[in-house]
Amino acid sequence: MNDDSVRGNKAYACRMDTLTPQLKHFADLSVHVARPIEVGQTGQGLRRLIPITGGTAQGKGWTARVLPGGTDYQRVISDTIAELDAHYVLETDAGDLIYVRNKALRVASPEVTARLVRGEIVDPALVYFRCQPTLECASVQFAWLRERMFAGSGARHPDRVDMRFFELV
Repeated sequence: MNDDSVRGNKAYACRMDTLTPQLKHFADLSVHVARPIEVGQTGQGLRRLIPITGGTAQGKGWTARVLPGGTDYQRVISDTIAELDAHYVLETDAGDLIYVRNKALRVASPEVTARLVRGEIVDPALVYFRCQPTLECASVQFAWLRERMFAGSGARHPDRVDMRFFELV
């Protein structure tokens, strides 16, 4: 290796801290859900569908409601791991519609998972719940959403899922 390859070519040199993503708060959501529909063991895991009945979202300078009609499609892999894939729409107070597809991973001990399935209140600190929302909107104000990546975390409650979404900047 020569000195240029170790130190980096000056034309392409960058500070390493520019390669580390930062989190910028985008919104807090409270998504209301109905009783799960158990499809059963399919050979790929237990399939469960959870209807989304409403809710709210609040970001910096905007608020929205979660429209009823979405669904959280779940694949329960084991008594500790579930993959979630929720699809729903936010309607902002200005009338903009934001399509949300939120893929998530939820991991907890078998005992805590059993309590969640029974609809009991569980301390969110006992559950690893991280998500990767993808957002789309036709309006000019929110068109930038499709040009960004987001990450988040959540907490499952008996009647809702509370989440925080962050833009990766």
